[in-house]
Amino acid sequence: MTRITATVVAAIAASACTSAGHGAMQTSTTAVTPQPSEAAYIAQARADSLRLPYTEADVNFMSGMIHHHAQALVMAHWAPTHGASAPVQRLASRIINAQQDEIVTMQRWLRDRQKPVQEATPGGMTMMMNGMEHTMLMPGMLTEAQMKELDAARGPDFDRLFLTFMIQHHKGAVSMVKDLFGTYGAGQDETVFKFASDVNVDQTTEIARMEKLITQLTLGIPISDQPVESNP
Repeated sequence: MTRITATVVAAIAASACTSAGHGAMQTSTTAVTPQPSEAAYIAQARADSLRLPYTEADVNFMSGMIHHHAQALVMAHWAPTHGASAPVQRLASRIINAQQDEIVTMQRWLRDRQKPVQEATPGGMTMMMNGMEHTMLMPGMLTEAQMKELDAARGPDFDRLFLTFMIQHHKGAVSMVKDLFGTYGAGQDETVFKFASDVNVDQTTEIARMEKLITQLTLGIPISDQPVESNP
């Protein structure tokens, strides 16, 4: 009986140790994983580039699209303050949410590959041609006069101009994607391919939505019965 009792006690003790060890193991696996350093991001970018090389066309596309998106953000931020209808404000809000994140993605892509990172400004992209510096607007971008015209509009006039100009703007972005994929060797980088494909799908869908809204405006059909409150 004494031997049996000793054996049972030893078994219970061993079980307790095992459980404690298992708990310690679980605790260690739930520790916060440290975020990758900037050097790690750059190393990963280089590894990706060896597997799926990027081209100068990819760099120009990402750089130019930053400015393209930046102008769309300026236009979209005017919607709440310029008396836009509810559908136009909802569209503007979607544009802001999507394109702000996309700008961050494009800037990181350039930074990780140690390329010049474009600022998110709505002007054209500065390029060197024949030893001279030129500022070039990306396809579909509004001119300074068009931006002033949109900024001066209010209410239904703003809706009409916003939809007209944003359709022009989106079509320019879609044409940039088409040019990218039409360039030999471009668009193979995983991030560039996914981003460009998303731009093509999302903005083509939004063009169709905006064309429907502008048709309603042209026919005199109200596109909003419940105005959205302006942001403070």
